[in-house]
Amino acid sequence: MSVEKTAIRTAYFSIAGNAALALIKWLAGFFGNSYALIADAIESTADVFASLLVLLGLKISNRPADENHPYGHGKLEPLVTFMVVGFLIVSAAVIAYQSIENIRTPHGPPESFTLYVLAGILIWKELSFRYVIRRSKQTNSSSLRADAWHHRSDAITSVAAFIGISFALLLGPGYEAADDWAALVASGAILYNSYLIFRPALGEIMDEHLYEELVKKIRKVSSGVAGVEGTEKCFVRKSGMKYHVDLHATVKATLTVREGHDIAHKLKDKLLLELPELENVLIHIEPAEGH
Repeated sequence: MSVEKTAIRTAYFSIAGNAALALIKWLAGFFGNSYALIADAIESTADVFASLLVLLGLKISNRPADENHPYGHGKLEPLVTFMVVGFLIVSAAVIAYQSIENIRTPHGPPESFTLYVLAGILIWKELSFRYVIRRSKQTNSSSLRADAWHHRSDAITSVAAFIGISFALLLGPGYEAADDWAALVASGAILYNSYLIFRPALGEIMDEHLYEELVKKIRKVSSGVAGVEGTEKCFVRKSGMKYHVDLHATVKATLTVREGHDIAHKLKDKLLLELPELENVLIHIEPAEGH
């Protein structure tokens, strides 16, 4: 299966899972008198829309290059990641505001059954995080990575809710707001995770040098091509789930233009064959010193 199809299927998985969990959390929070669970439901509802954005971004970013977009449409993916981060920040703000309001307003304790609901949610969200983060690494997708951290943020919120509800039930009267405090703490964790998602996407859209391991692979493959004496500059930038490479290769100065041209083509073909994550390679031929 291609990386594009894998990424899109993973996005559908996130949409279905988030939609089901959001409904469960809303119902359990409402009937169980737990704002921590309702806060969790707010985040999961935002996650549904965020995952839809990820799906849309993946489908558009995988469109082939055209006359107006010679480098393809891959830069849309980090832009979608920024929008996903926006959903997270808004969710955190709503959760924090409502938590403070609930802390200031006396209310009854949550129901004990909400703990069982949270335990099941926590396990599912952690498993979802591990599944999606593994797929994001396989596909080199920054938006899938953001989606994975959505699952982890949801798991963190569920842990905070579990602890808060447990305190409220164990300590009794006077501690009814413990789960509201838990929701407030969870909003801070969501903001922190928002930064963790935002930072690499910013580096990607700014063409920051983040791919030293890939550069090493490129140089190693290049060294095995007949006629290539060595490599000099090697610039890598990411676009969607693929990479574009600008490489300076050295050859004997006595070669003809045609011979240098043929070596450049062989090098490009070899790199694209050995490193399928590369979308395009631009080779610049330099004369080797002393040749």
